[in-house]
Amino acid sequence: MNIPAARIYFPEDDRKTILKQIDGILDSGQLTLGKYGKEFEQKYAEYVGTKYAVAVNSGTSALEIILRALDIDDSSVIVPTNTFVATPASVIHAGGKVVFADITDNLGLKPASVRKVINKDTKAVFVVHIGGLIPPQIAEIQHLCQEHGLFLLEDAAHAQGSILDGKKAGSFGVAAAFSFYPTKVITSGEGGMITTNDENIYNRALVFRDQGKAGFLGNIHTELGYNWRLSEIHAAVGLSQFARLEQFITDRRRIARFYDTELKKADKVSPIKIPPGAKSNYYKYMAMLKDDIDRTALKKELKEKYTVSLSGEVYELPCHLQPIFKTRYGFKGGEFPVAEDLCQRHICLPVFAGMTEEQARYVVESLKEVLA
Repeated sequence: MNIPAARIYFPEDDRKTILKQIDGILDSGQLTLGKYGKEFEQKYAEYVGTKYAVAVNSGTSALEIILRALDIDDSSVIVPTNTFVATPASVIHAGGKVVFADITDNLGLKPASVRKVINKDTKAVFVVHIGGLIPPQIAEIQHLCQEHGLFLLEDAAHAQGSILDGKKAGSFGVAAAFSFYPTKVITSGEGGMITTNDENIYNRALVFRDQGKAGFLGNIHTELGYNWRLSEIHAAVGLSQFARLEQFITDRRRIARFYDTELKKADKVSPIKIPPGAKSNYYKYMAMLKDDIDRTALKKELKEKYTVSLSGEVYELPCHLQPIFKTRYGFKGGEFPVAEDLCQRHICLPVFAGMTEEQARYVVESLKEVLA
């Protein structure tokens, strides 16, 4: 049985509808910033529970636009070190300075580490919902931000539809960035979304994404923007996937429950615990290996002997140990011990829309045989 790490799923009826919509888009001549983009924004804001949403061409763009809208220039932004490089890179591209912090055993930002690195020029804190889990400690980080007058931001690239205590990802901070890259729970091919209740961030984001122009049809530039627009074709694809979001999450949670049950019988691997009140979308199913397990060898044997592909880690190498940041900031390792430990010991089991229990059982049986 060949089990991919992830799978993109477009039902046949959806593909037919999208093709008709693309034909209509091409016929209309409005290939960007049209009705499909507006509908995607409206529906997404309503779903998340925010006043506003702004569609852009990637989650990376969403991160940088938020920071630019907050005038982050020359200020520090605290970022968990176990995130995708886009999170700290967006701070630098927006003119800010990155300050890394450590994590807890749920792979979320550690409040004590945040408190330790807050300084006089700190302006914002990014909480990253790793693997689709909104970390419960976000409440403590909210309090820290209020105490020090900082902006709480969400990197929700992994977290479409994830919930904590009845609130959806994207509604906890002053603004949030989502990604619709092909590996995500839903995709628009390439694309991203900003959610916010802040009218100023919303209005400035609209300007930044369109080359800093004050209006779509004019040529007066009020901001130093960029081409961060989402095309109508991508928006149509995103709307189609958005209509399936709850179905896709249900499928992922069903597989996650199966993994939870089966891995209780394994003695060398254990799932990352989902805290009470948290409902992950299971963008990733994350599990921890015992210290003596060689992850590279395990993945290689699963792939070559059992044709089971494990998805990429979140993340294999923490950002402070990435060559670009080691060179830029002079990190040598040891500064963030929890991240350095957990990043090298976790794995992510295959999980995707339409996955069957038979496939999940084969994954677990194969994993147990390799571990044995």
